[in-house]
Amino acid sequence: MQIAIVLFDRFTALDAVGPYEMLCRTPGAETVFVGQRPGPVRNDRGDLALVADHRLDEVPAPDIVVVPGGPGQTAQMENGTLLDWLRTADAASTWTTSVCTGSLLLAAAGLLEGRRATSHWLALDSLAAFGAEPTGERVVTDGKFVTAAGVSSGIDMALTLVGRIAGDAHAQAVQLGTEYDPQPPYDAGSPRKAPAALVDKLRAGSRFILR
Repeated sequence: MQIAIVLFDRFTALDAVGPYEMLCRTPGAETVFVGQRPGPVRNDRGDLALVADHRLDEVPAPDIVVVPGGPGQTAQMENGTLLDWLRTADAASTWTTSVCTGSLLLAAAGLLEGRRATSHWLALDSLAAFGAEPTGERVVTDGKFVTAAGVSSGIDMALTLVGRIAGDAHAQAVQLGTEYDPQPPYDAGSPRKAPAALVDKLRAGSRFILR
């Protein structure tokens, strides 16, 4: 089983690393990081890099596709090389997944039309422009497409997928082994729970409007 995690300039690190930490523990899985060109790819802050070991065209038929989001997603929305690869990879994949605004790239490739999907709460409404049905759920499964909401929800998405592939017992072992037992010090992790002034502040500064 080959798992391909896409990298592009200014991706959000946890969008890629969170799913990696869960999915790499799937029995028989090989995880590869792919990009438009091989070599280090910088995250959205520019102070961390992951290495794309393979070009996109070197991994044409992965079993699982993982597309992270991040500020760099906007610049990729008309990247024909990436969008064509997503279509090709999806044609062969068993599961096609995304985290955060990575779902907008799947949508731009025409893969989410008529499907329920989620994204970062600030980007959620943008999915409708591509014919997807936005939902505010943390993880959404529609057929073979599994989309996650913002950043940290990629861990939940990947753990959900581990359970579907390897069974509940193995997924629980992965959860226990990674001690994934969230107990955040604040209850402000969604716009429904956070103070209204904070929600307004983040919305006012949002880049998640497709131009």
